[in-house]
Amino acid sequence: MEIPDENVFDSFNAYFFEDSALAQDKIDRMSAVTMESFIPDTVKWNDEPILPNGAKSVILVGDPSKAGVFIALLKFPSNYPIPPHIHPFTEVITVLRGKLGNGMGKTFDTKKGEMLNVGSSFVLPAGHTHYVWTTDEETIVELIATGPWDIIYTNPTDDPRKK
Repeated sequence: MEIPDENVFDSFNAYFFEDSALAQDKIDRMSAVTMESFIPDTVKWNDEPILPNGAKSVILVGDPSKAGVFIALLKFPSNYPIPPHIHPFTEVITVLRGKLGNGMGKTFDTKKGEMLNVGSSFVLPAGHTHYVWTTDEETIVELIATGPWDIIYTNPTDDPRKK
């Protein structure tokens, strides 16, 4: 199978997207230089300062501080709550280990949310207030999002960056 010349794609994009809203929001495409495997039990986990104490993260690809797609693993201890908050861009969360509760709204209430098991995902639109929690086991999720990543807590006193 012959692969089309790069210019074919450039012409296609220019024709279909030149005057669209998509053309106005330019971000870097996800890219990698080498193949790399990530095994949750052997990666180097880092403290995640944007989340309450106890959360760890590892960036798989991209840079959450810059415009563009990034993918990260997040690890939460057992019985771990993340208070109500919003994000500036859409996120996709997939549970890889453990269980993750997800609820919508400005009041943290585990009875009003849903519990997601391994293999389950949710898509969170930008600006929608939600909260998450874990049960009696450590939980690891995959986060796919667009940077620059941020969390705006409903109650500013919940923001660990301000403590």
